[in-house]
Amino acid sequence: MSDKNVIPYKIYLEESEMPESWYNVRADMKNKPAPLLNPGTREPMTAEELSGVFCEELVAQELDNEHPYIAIPQEIRDFYKMYRPSPLVRAYCLEERLQTPAKIYYKFEGNNTSGSHKLNSAIAQAYYAKKQGLKGVTTETGAGQWGTALSMACSYFELDCKVYMVKVSYEQKPFRREVMRTYGASVTPSPSMTTEIGKKILAEHPGTTGSLGCAISEAVEVAVTNPGYRYVLGSVLNQVLLHQSVIGLETKAALDKYNIKPDLIIGCAGGGSNLGGLIAPFVGEKLRGEADYQIIAVEPASCPSFTRGTYAYDFCDTGMICPLAKMYTLGSSYIPAPNHAGGLRYHGMSPVLSQLYDDGLMEARSVRQTDVFEAAEQFARVEGILPAPESSHAIRVAIDEALKCKETGEEKTIVFGLTGTGYFDLVAYEKFHNGEMENYIPTDEEIAESIAKLPKMD
Repeated sequence: MSDKNVIPYKIYLEESEMPESWYNVRADMKNKPAPLLNPGTREPMTAEELSGVFCEELVAQELDNEHPYIAIPQEIRDFYKMYRPSPLVRAYCLEERLQTPAKIYYKFEGNNTSGSHKLNSAIAQAYYAKKQGLKGVTTETGAGQWGTALSMACSYFELDCKVYMVKVSYEQKPFRREVMRTYGASVTPSPSMTTEIGKKILAEHPGTTGSLGCAISEAVEVAVTNPGYRYVLGSVLNQVLLHQSVIGLETKAALDKYNIKPDLIIGCAGGGSNLGGLIAPFVGEKLRGEADYQIIAVEPASCPSFTRGTYAYDFCDTGMICPLAKMYTLGSSYIPAPNHAGGLRYHGMSPVLSQLYDDGLMEARSVRQTDVFEAAEQFARVEGILPAPESSHAIRVAIDEALKCKETGEEKTIVFGLTGTGYFDLVAYEKFHNGEMENYIPTDEEIAESIAKLPKMD
């Protein structure tokens, strides 16, 4: 009997099987992520200090290293039900095309208008902002997926939403920008002349294409200078990885339904939201000694935070006004080449994932743009989904690992995160098809120059 007769193409969970709590992996970590530091005093940030920037309930989640499970409010679960549980798909067609003995599964997060997993945290953060009685929120966005998701969430809760979009993505992805505006958000290309930080960055780097670090600085400035506003972030922070754990919890529940144990778990990594969410329950099992998995983070060769960065305290933003975080970083002054995986252009990596990586609980690989789009096209032609450039980093390594199994004859089970769709990324696909896509890889000297500017710690 073939696998197709036993395991369906798509494994769906019932609404009743959707997680009732988020999983906080920090509770099971022996080595906790280092605390955020006040940029002035270099002391750990207090809840009171963080509450000037973030919503109060989100601050509590940010600082919680003790509770393994945090209940998902019913209002958020009701919203989730519009597009969750999301399917876990067996890539039978890709397996057949590759002629591999490997079994490949992907968790598809593109079944919502934002086109990605970002809505899982956006709705939670908007909910807590509304609950606190705020007027609105500010944020940054790279590829535009987070900005789109947040604009949807703010529209749902009738909150104002101000988005600073990395300039190169603002220009490359006009349709995603228009979706944000459809949902009522204001969208400003960053760096801009609307903030003091933006003016300073433009003076120092005329003509810059921007970075997530620049956009974060602008969004934070606007939040702290406008009463009734708070800043929200789509990746990196502990609270965001917590919300995204719904991805991994559903993935594990679907696998358990058919007694499937993965050998490899693969996710794209920019700031860490998708990867952290996908691997959360699996790395929890590793930490507790209950199971073992090979976990692979995949990042662009043009912004290789894990594979070529330094594990150190650094500013979370280019303007150096945000807290310091201990993470794998290329330096907050590093501005990546304008690659098309806009959501993977952050200079650093989640403190949680950085600690797990430093402890040897996961590995990392960097891949080139053209190799990523080759994998994206191959996947689209047989699986019927046009993947986002970010997601395609995971596809690239999943295919590579499946081909290794073809060579060795090993029947490994591979699970990867398909974070979203690429229908707003057709300019990138066009450049790939026209042979105009470049594989920019920073030199050791460029990275060293940026690393040399890391804040000096006593």
